[in-house]
Amino acid sequence: MIPRYTPNDFAELWSSKHRVQVWFDVEIAACEAMEAADLVPSGTANKLRPFRDKLDPERISEIEKETRHDVIAFLTHVEQLAGEPARWLHRGMTSSDVLDSSLAILLVEATDKLLDRMAQLLGALAARAREHRHTPAMGRSHGIHAEPTTFGIILAGHYAEMGRCRARLETAREEIAVGKIAGAVGTYAHLTPEIEADALDRLGLEPETVATQIVARDRHASFSAALGVVASGIERFATNVRHWQRTEVGEAEERFKQGQKGSSAMPHKRNPVLTENLCGLARVVRSAVTPAFENVALWHERDISHSSVERMTLPDSTSTLAFMIDRAARVAEELCVYPEKLKANLDRSGGLWASEGVLLALVESGLGRQDAYVLVQRNAMRAFSGEGDFRELLKSDADVAAKISSEIIDHQFDLSRALRHADEIIDRALNAHPPASGSSSRPSQPPANQPNQSLADENAT
Repeated sequence: MIPRYTPNDFAELWSSKHRVQVWFDVEIAACEAMEAADLVPSGTANKLRPFRDKLDPERISEIEKETRHDVIAFLTHVEQLAGEPARWLHRGMTSSDVLDSSLAILLVEATDKLLDRMAQLLGALAARAREHRHTPAMGRSHGIHAEPTTFGIILAGHYAEMGRCRARLETAREEIAVGKIAGAVGTYAHLTPEIEADALDRLGLEPETVATQIVARDRHASFSAALGVVASGIERFATNVRHWQRTEVGEAEERFKQGQKGSSAMPHKRNPVLTENLCGLARVVRSAVTPAFENVALWHERDISHSSVERMTLPDSTSTLAFMIDRAARVAEELCVYPEKLKANLDRSGGLWASEGVLLALVESGLGRQDAYVLVQRNAMRAFSGEGDFRELLKSDADVAAKISSEIIDHQFDLSRALRHADEIIDRALNAHPPASGSSSRPSQPPANQPNQSLADENAT
């Protein structure tokens, strides 16, 4: 975790202070459950609870230099603070009861923060999809003109993808909200399943179905994979923005802020720095997925090869993804869209996009598909080479004219016909994944080629 890409709430979430406080919460919940089972003197948890805010991560680190064990150092520190009542903490428990249960709590907190942010991103994409539902655009495959679409349909596609990503995060949250208070190898040798269930219920967790000494790491692998998919979806949106902003395309661009500089050498530059940054950060989030999968196969009831990995990857990947979602939402909200350039680019191919419609009209006239393909392609290639207008070339082709009329040809070049289902497509996407209430829905459209006057720090790269 580095401050540049770590939102403040995630810096606090993954701080040493918060981590040891959550460890303390787990110990207290277990203590309360043991009190209820008459294994620990009544009132012990209440005597210990005031020491939560007095925990000192630096002191724990000092003790750990001697003990070489973080949980023992923590328990030693609590005993130094609280005295005699602290001897009842950790009864029948093992370190992973504390570490894995507390990690689950932290990951649930992180996921809730990610889901809140997803609401903002979905709201922004929904608003812009509605705004541009009828803005014609050229659809591309392989980067080459294909058939018309609308800019709203394109954004609705990103919205639908982010809706699925939100659902994946919700599933990941459910699967990761699992802890264990089951002892050394998960057999409750000095505890009971009832004590575990009581303690974890106090923490908002479910018990692991069959624990070893740890919570099974397939859960964490699935969690990391979900984060990676969200990052990849954001990268796809960012990649499109980068293409739209290319000088030769110019269909949309990141808003250029007052005082922003694009190049140290070239004052004219307006670079897609935010979305380039998103593409790079997506690689960071995905880089945590393979180690998470490799953490699944631990020796027997446990080893600690997963521990060092998770100390780095889980704080990094959750924090980085939070930053990405925040940035993607702002990019979507403030995206400068240029309908005139979208239409001009659509028209650049001279109606070649109508080739499939003409092909199908010829097939419906009784011509074989491959024969029809040859007729349409030869006229398309002539138009592509500058030998004439595609529509007029088709009309003057005797083989084509023998099969379909000029009116039928003209019908295939009707843009409104090609885009007649735009509303249905967009509404289907928006209805399938409705934005959470209170999410952002602010379309933001500055005048073409005018920089925004905001002085907000974009932390650009």
